This record gives sequence, C-alpha cells and structure tokens, in this order.
Amino acid sequence: MTDVGTRISVVVPTLNEEKLLAAMLRQFSPELRSRHGIEVIVSDGGSTDATLGIARCYADRLVENTGGRKQTISLGRNLGAEQARGPVLLFLNADTLLDDPERFFSRLHEELADPALVALTCSVQVFPAERRPSDRWFHGFFNWLFAMMNCVGMAMGRGECHVIRTAAFEAVRGYATTIAAGEDYDMFRRLVRLGKVSFLKDVTVFESPRRYRQYGYLKVMASWFANFLFVSLLHRSIAQEWKAIR
Repeated sequence: MTDVGTRISVVVPTLNEEKLLAAMLRQFSPELRSRHGIEVIVSDGGSTDATLGIARCYADRLVENTGGRKQTISLGRNLGAEQARGPVLLFLNADTLLDDPERFFSRLHEELADPALVALTCSVQVFPAERRPSDRWFHGFFNWLFAMMNCVGMAMGRGECHVIRTAAFEAVRGYATTIAAGEDYDMFRRLVRLGKVSFLKDVTVFESPRRYRQYGYLKVMASWFANFLFVSLLHRSIAQEWKAIR
C-alpha cells in the first residue's frame, strides 16, 4: 500500500483517559493512516493512570507534561500541534469515535479541496450503545443550531472535532490557553475572519455521555451558554477550569 505522506495530523489531548483512550486510538489502523496520510499525536496534561502507556502503544508521538504544570485543553492542543507535520490539523477528544473512519477522512479530503476553506467541524452524538432519547434530542438540536450558525457566518465548532488548516491555526496563534471553556467558539470566530468555515451535517462523531450523566443536560446547557456569553463579551470563560469526569 502506498504511503501518501503526512496530510492530516490528529491531535488528542489527554488527562487520565485510560478507560477510553485505547479504543479511540485503535480506530486509526495502520492501513487507514497509510491510505489517508494520518499521523496521531497524543498531548498529555499530566496523567497518573495508564494513559501514557496506552499512548505509547498506539500514537505516533507522545507529548508529555514533564514540568507538572496544570494545563487547559487549549494548551494541550497547542503543544500537540507544535509537533505536527501535516498541513491539516484534526483535534479530537480522547473519548471521541468516528462513525465511519474511512468515510470521515474521504469527506475531509473532498472538503479540503476548496482552497477557501480554513476549518470545519461536524455533527456529534453520544455512543450508540449508551444513547437515550434525551441524548438524541439534545444533540440533534445543537447539531442543527451550530450548522445554522455556520451558515450565517457565526462560526462554531463542536469541541469534539475541529479540523483546521495548519497555516490558519498558526495565523491565529492557536487556541487561547487562558480560556478554560468556550475555547472552541473563540477559536472558530477567529478562524472565520481568514476564510470559509463549514459544518458537515452528514458526518458524525460519537462521544461518551459521561458529562451529561454527571450533570444533566440543563446544567450542561446553562454552562455552555454562560461561557459563550463571557467569551463573546469579555474574551474569557466564566469557568476557571474544565472539570474532568472519568
């Protein structure tokens, strides 16, 4: 099988993700990586469980937090991106699974053929095996809302999946490391000034429902809205940290 060279650098920020990380990384099979020019970079924030060992088994490169500094997810993504070699960055969370990896990357290549495109994101649902009617309704609504926001020029990317051209990422100087929550909105509203941002309604990634089960959808939605307002008006999040749920 012909290796096409690095075309997409997948960056996965982690912190104590031993429960879900192996399955997440295994979806990037050697054949898939070779066919689509994928490299996988795990950027760890200081895990104390088996996360580092899992990352060493499956990732092409591991960025370790050797200084012991507490990281935001933004800083973890930025540090991972510094090690990337591809012209396109794909940021995925450690609990994110692609519905159909082959189709996912084929669609990315199709969209990225448009030179005006600087970034894109896609639909999100929770793991099918754990999905409840409330999950389907909640994410169905927000997938529709974010698609509409992108259509009218209010760029918004679901944090579970960000696809960004490396040149554009560098032009906006990466994620704002001081923003603990709402960094996805902040990033995409800066990117849209450079060019086109797309939302792929026909492409889906799945995430763990652990945060929704812990807090419930009303509390999660209130948190999203509060951070959206603070980032929009004050360029900072109301949350001082994004609490890990493992």
